[in-house]
Amino acid sequence: MKALPLAMALLAGMVHAQPVTKIVVPFAAGGVQDIVARSFNAELGALLGRSVIVENRAGAGGTIGTGFVAKSAPDGQTLILAAASHTIAGSLYAKLPYDPLKDFTPIAHLGNVDYVLMIAAAVPAKTVAELIAYAKANPGKLNYASAGNGSATHLSMAYFCAMAGIEMVHVPFKATGEAVNEVLAGRAQAVIAANIGAIPYAKDARVRMLASTGKRRSKFLPDLPSVEEGGLAGYAFDSWIGLLGPAGVPRDTVRALNAAMGKLLQDPMILERLDKQGVVPQAMTAEAFGELLRADYAKMARVVKISGARID
Repeated sequence: MKALPLAMALLAGMVHAQPVTKIVVPFAAGGVQDIVARSFNAELGALLGRSVIVENRAGAGGTIGTGFVAKSAPDGQTLILAAASHTIAGSLYAKLPYDPLKDFTPIAHLGNVDYVLMIAAAVPAKTVAELIAYAKANPGKLNYASAGNGSATHLSMAYFCAMAGIEMVHVPFKATGEAVNEVLAGRAQAVIAANIGAIPYAKDARVRMLASTGKRRSKFLPDLPSVEEGGLAGYAFDSWIGLLGPAGVPRDTVRALNAAMGKLLQDPMILERLDKQGVVPQAMTAEAFGELLRADYAKMARVVKISGARID
């Protein structure tokens, strides 16, 4: 009778001894990054032959969870699902407990997310060019909502205003949904929101979609011109999304993880899940992903500087 409990204890010990890969999401549960991470973790685990779990470590604009990963062992067991906020942080914060480039190993690029410029229906503009002209004729009388100081929704709009040479008042909120609601209610005149947060209002009479913010038209709103097509030459703003590990992850481990994610990005079920989150999938080598990160870091440094945003 004593043998059974002992066997169960030994089995439990073996189960607990199995390696577990942790994907840290540096934001609260329910956001796009969280949902994306949970859209493939089980399948990634099946390919790797071990459990892959998602852990939310939110706070301080994503820097708490990011700092945790930076200080983790470089064994490929602790990863972070990061996005453009990762490279933005390098220029936005006066002090960070990590370096967004030097303290991380690029693992796998998943894809890109574009944004949408929306205005309140009361604003008499039907194109980007008309919005710019109206704002120039009414300096400081328009405001735009964002998901908070230094967020992608803030910087994308501040960048837009700077490039267009217009003045609009920034009104920060805690989340993109709140910012969009302000425009729906007519209390704010404009917002740039990730496509997943904007698409539900494509036919809402309270708002008007003017343009998508990527270099090309959005896959999800193909009839909507880009900001550049609409009248602001040279403007482009979107977000990459991908997996990073701490600095020093062995090359063989990186290759294995990258290959597994590349295989998942060919799985129709995974692609459908990413599609629902507004992600345009794109696999690339870890080396190519590293080049993208360095280029995006430089670009976001310019965007932050132009916007004047700073968090001490």
